[in-house]
Amino acid sequence: MATLMFRLERTRGLAAIFAVLGLFATILGFSLRGANLTGDLSGMTDPMMLSLLWTTPVGTVLALRIVGLNLLLVGLFLGRIGEWVSVLGGIIALFSFTQIGHISGSETALMDIALILHLLAVALWIGVLTPLYRLASSSTTYALAANVGHRFGVVASVSVPVLIVVGGYMGYQLVGSFTALIETVYGQALIIKILMVGGLLALAAVNKLRFIPALRLGDPVAASHLSKSIYVEWLVILAILGVSAVLTTNLTLPK
Repeated sequence: MATLMFRLERTRGLAAIFAVLGLFATILGFSLRGANLTGDLSGMTDPMMLSLLWTTPVGTVLALRIVGLNLLLVGLFLGRIGEWVSVLGGIIALFSFTQIGHISGSETALMDIALILHLLAVALWIGVLTPLYRLASSSTTYALAANVGHRFGVVASVSVPVLIVVGGYMGYQLVGSFTALIETVYGQALIIKILMVGGLLALAAVNKLRFIPALRLGDPVAASHLSKSIYVEWLVILAILGVSAVLTTNLTLPK
């Protein structure tokens, strides 16, 4: 029990670290947009430029993420009720992504809902990886790792199809046609992202169907394989996030 409590505290601390990093990245991103407006770094602290940005959707995003991430942080230290506070904060932070980017220009509530569902599924996936990796890295918590992995697999049986369906829907709405998917830079970048997601799903399937069941039977070798698989998953996820950033900030939608 003491080991479990220690692991839970470490997981809570990890969530707090990521929330603080999110706040830092949010504020830095807002300031960098000010620099983009002025053409030099002085825009990062220029009151006039930052005030102008505050009245745009960029300012709305800043406000939503600050509120959401702070709620997430506060909830981590409020006990059981804090779990719901943190969930609410996370949803608010995710909702901010509907305010800028290509989805914001669609002007349809269905696209906003699809994006939020997509991001929730992604957040759930990313959120479990580090705790699961830590549990699978210690012989004293193999059983707990197997249990967490199994429970996540049950949840993923619902969240992954949602991820695929809403991702496909958004991709179709944004690209518009198979020709645009093949012939435009945006479409080609989207294909790269889809291929990487396919690889990620393959890794997840191996974890669910092979390593987690073996770990539940007490196979220590399976724990090592699971840890290595999660490490590779992280690398693929970082690559997917990089491509997603390029898609939403540097590339224009097919016409």
